Amino acid sequence: MKIIKWGIIGCGNVTEVKSGPALQKAPNSALVAVMRRDAKLAEDYAKRHNVPKWYSNAEDLINDPEVDAVYIATPPSSHKEYTILCAKAGKPVYVEKPMALTFEECNEMISVCKEHNVPLFVAYYRRGLPRFLKIKEIIDQGKLGSIRHVNCVLYHSFEARYDDEINLPWTVLPHISGGGIFVDLACHTLDFLDFVLGPIKSVRGHATSQLMAYPAEDAVSMSFLFENGIHGSGMWNFASFERYDNTEIVGDKGKISFSTFGNDPIHIQYTNGEKESITIENPLHIQQPFIETVIAELLGKEGASPSKGVSGARTTWVIDEVLKEFRNSK
Repeated sequence: MKIIKWGIIGCGNVTEVKSGPALQKAPNSALVAVMRRDAKLAEDYAKRHNVPKWYSNAEDLINDPEVDAVYIATPPSSHKEYTILCAKAGKPVYVEKPMALTFEECNEMISVCKEHNVPLFVAYYRRGLPRFLKIKEIIDQGKLGSIRHVNCVLYHSFEARYDDEINLPWTVLPHISGGGIFVDLACHTLDFLDFVLGPIKSVRGHATSQLMAYPAEDAVSMSFLFENGIHGSGMWNFASFERYDNTEIVGDKGKISFSTFGNDPIHIQYTNGEKESITIENPLHIQQPFIETVIAELLGKEGASPSKGVSGARTTWVIDEVLKEFRNSK
């Protein structure tokens, strides 16, 4: 059977354990080239991970005839540019989340990939993780009855690394990331809810910078409505108390609660008083189950990978809606 030979653009921290080794260990997959603008860092990564080729120019990697598909693991500000280059070269794209800086950019990426008949996948890998597939299975089986509403809460204290105005991480620089920690983390929760409950059609919210430590928002509250009538609310704050991470999906026969990050048990409670707790740990290379769905689709196997450009764009639209006022105030 054919092996999909991958190239990575942007071999930074996310590729060290979460994804890079997954491209090597997944069946019918090989990592043959990596790129980073700093040639020494690209070479270092390649040698540590036994990757045969390294580049300091993205176009050189994209145009390498041995590279079948490209994983774009750069910050969101360059996702559109590199996706378009890959599409024009006829190379399937697997792009990190969030998909792009804005919904408009997402649509450009979708359009160009469609024009060149190139598949576009987005790294919302919870759609492939056993832990989250179990949550979906419980809901799909009707164990909670008809779903009525969902509530998301994520907060933690201010981190010292955001206290250096000169050397701020790119994740809190909106021109690179699209926003702050909310954009980086909440997109995972919002995308999973899209996967489990369907698209969100309406969003209202507020975003502010309570500490004013960096240009991006640090507090977000929102309410949203799914196309199927399910209501939702959420609160994210990154300048408050110790870490708390919980999403609760409530039906008319029970409710399920879980954390988006980590391996905390999934808790279920039913109207008859019965309670259930399920622990499913995430794999070391957390993107591997999802990457295997991408490879399967590229090889023409039955079934399709569950995170594409169209679904990834929907999550960016939700983020755009809730941050619109905050962005316009800048």
